[in-house]
Amino acid sequence: MAANFVAYLAIFTFTAAFSGALASDPDLLQDVCVALPSSSGGVKVNGFACKDDANVTAADFFFDGLAKPGLINNSVGSIVTAANVEKVPGLNTLGVSLSRIDYAPGGLNPPHTHQRATEIVFVLVGELDVGFITTANKLVSKTINKGEIFVFPRGLVHFQKNNGDKAAAVIAAFNSQLPGTQSIPAALFTATPPVPDEVLTKAFQLGTKEIDKIKSKLAPKS
Repeated sequence: MAANFVAYLAIFTFTAAFSGALASDPDLLQDVCVALPSSSGGVKVNGFACKDDANVTAADFFFDGLAKPGLINNSVGSIVTAANVEKVPGLNTLGVSLSRIDYAPGGLNPPHTHQRATEIVFVLVGELDVGFITTANKLVSKTINKGEIFVFPRGLVHFQKNNGDKAAAVIAAFNSQLPGTQSIPAALFTATPPVPDEVLTKAFQLGTKEIDKIKSKLAPKS
């Protein structure tokens, strides 16, 4: 009996680990599951409830928002245009999404993470310095040009910087319908409620005045 239990436990552990390594989002259980806006039913699930098949149309699977550059009007000099399940309801349960990222000359996509997805970028135009930081604090970085790709492993802090004097752009692909993005500077300095000053001053070895200055620079514009 004990031997059987150990065998079953080993099989279960292997299966869970193997399936987790292969997929990010849960696998779909039907042909399509077009997302219903959460406001329409109030149902909370891990993802989105499905629209009735009779109401599914081609528009649920279409989005033209990546066809042209996004408007950059911020201090970091980059803009992300997402094509995820919130923009393309037909992506629900399919485990993929895209984004377009546009960079002004000198523009930066600040250090951030995607908790639910690995990212791969394809350079449409321009030249970018890109990199990610491992949990051993090793920086893995490279300069990439038009037609080249670079991969950012799931959950690791990463960035892209346009050091050229011309605009740049990439298409980013994710193995999640909603990869989630957490900007490191914004998470630490613009959280609501705020991260206590004593945490930030000790972590960054800065005084309260310097912390307040950083907060004021990162605060959302009203």
